[in-house]
Amino acid sequence: MTTSKRHKNSEIASSQYGINIFILGLLLMLATYLNITGLSEGDRLIFLIALMLVQVLWMIFYMAIGNRKKWATAEKDGHAGARWLKCGIGLFAGTTIAMHALKLGYFIGYTECKSIVEGMYPVTHIIHTILQVYFLWRHSKDVIKSFKTLERFGLIHSVYTNLLLWASAVATESDHQLEEHMGRLTSLGFVNITLHEDHMQCNCTSSLCDSFRRGIYYLYPFHIEYQILASAMLYVLWKNIGNNLGSRHHRSKLTFHGVVPGTILGLITLGATVATVAIYLLNIGRTKIKSESALSIYYIYSIVALSFMSVVSLVGLVIHKLDATPTLKEKSPAVKLDENLLVGSAIGSWITSWGSIIAIIFSDNHPAFIWYNIPYSILVILEKYLQNMFIITYINRKHKQNTRTPCMGISVMSHETRFPSKNTDFRTGNENKHHDHCHITQQDSTSQDTCAKIKKAMLKNITVALFLCNISLWIPPAFGCRPQYDNGLEAVVFGFIPWIIVIDISVPFSIFYRMHSTYSLFDVYCKIGSS
Repeated sequence: MTTSKRHKNSEIASSQYGINIFILGLLLMLATYLNITGLSEGDRLIFLIALMLVQVLWMIFYMAIGNRKKWATAEKDGHAGARWLKCGIGLFAGTTIAMHALKLGYFIGYTECKSIVEGMYPVTHIIHTILQVYFLWRHSKDVIKSFKTLERFGLIHSVYTNLLLWASAVATESDHQLEEHMGRLTSLGFVNITLHEDHMQCNCTSSLCDSFRRGIYYLYPFHIEYQILASAMLYVLWKNIGNNLGSRHHRSKLTFHGVVPGTILGLITLGATVATVAIYLLNIGRTKIKSESALSIYYIYSIVALSFMSVVSLVGLVIHKLDATPTLKEKSPAVKLDENLLVGSAIGSWITSWGSIIAIIFSDNHPAFIWYNIPYSILVILEKYLQNMFIITYINRKHKQNTRTPCMGISVMSHETRFPSKNTDFRTGNENKHHDHCHITQQDSTSQDTCAKIKKAMLKNITVALFLCNISLWIPPAFGCRPQYDNGLEAVVFGFIPWIIVIDISVPFSIFYRMHSTYSLFDVYCKIGSS
């Protein structure tokens, strides 16, 4: 069997293993939430603990072997594991550890009426998170060449373990959000639905239990993003196994000259975002008038921000179409994954936007703020489409080196190359023609350089503006601004529980989209700056 065939077979075998683990985990989760006889929450947690422990053992094995000189890999994928991506996953890992520390504190308060497994789970998760972040910081760029079959299974196991932890977090947050937002809908005049609450059969031994519980749910969005980021980075490692990439260390010179307009516009958007989020959270759910006012302000702000981002993304695409510079396409799995993640994570917002449009068309109730929802929903679809096109266009660009040949005088008869001195005026007719041609060529080159500098400055400003705008639009859903929950219209059309479950699945994807767009735009800025 050839090496390439063994490579392909082990890749297929490992991927099928991972998919089956994922399906099994989802079915256990579904059975638990449907209260199927014989299965409990403890059984699901035992399964997740076992998956995390297997991954921990594999990571220890990999790092122990990888540290030995004879097995150390020299090849690196420069596109994978960028420093800003590592910092992002480190930040979210910190919030994940804090969340599970609060879970552990909550468990200690209710030790008498909780299973020991509920205490083991946060402890295992903290150990798993610390080791995984260390592993990704040290080895995210590796191109694995040894123990390839074993490493494929270890990495794909890690990818799907993190995806199951993500799914578990989404399901848990959905329960909490369902209760919270049903109360908010009452202020808008919708029918109140009372949901079951988790009543403990014993009292908390600490006065902090209620604070622990509230703190846990504030940190869930960050925990969800951590699991998605970790899965993505591990997937790149899995795809890079056995590849011949060579050493690809991109050390672009990063400068911030000439980006004042883009920075100012981005910071204005960021300031408007903070003000809008504050107004929204202070007014939503208070009274019918205040809730409708908060929703209207949020929609108006979003329409302006999304319109601006759509326009600048379109301008960036037009500049690309006008640029005749020949380019090569990047072939790194990390770049390909960036494309897939941008498109895939945008699906969440597209689903909720189309759902809103359908709900507006078929709903009998049309409050004033709902009419802002139509342009808002359309712009959410359009903005992500245009921004994806802009980012993918530029992260795939790899400029050829400039090979322009300088003008020089050539004597055909003597086979010599002569460079005219400053004081030489004795030229033949042919030499004069050649000199004129060189002069015109140099003028054209200067003109082209000027145009190139203008285009480059425009692209850098566009990228900086989009960078700051994506940071801005990450803030509202992460801190609880979710108009798709709170306006109530879509929930009436599609059903309260089904629609809220859809939103709870879609919102983490939307947050991840903004985060990943921010990281990708940083990469775009570096490429534009070094071109």
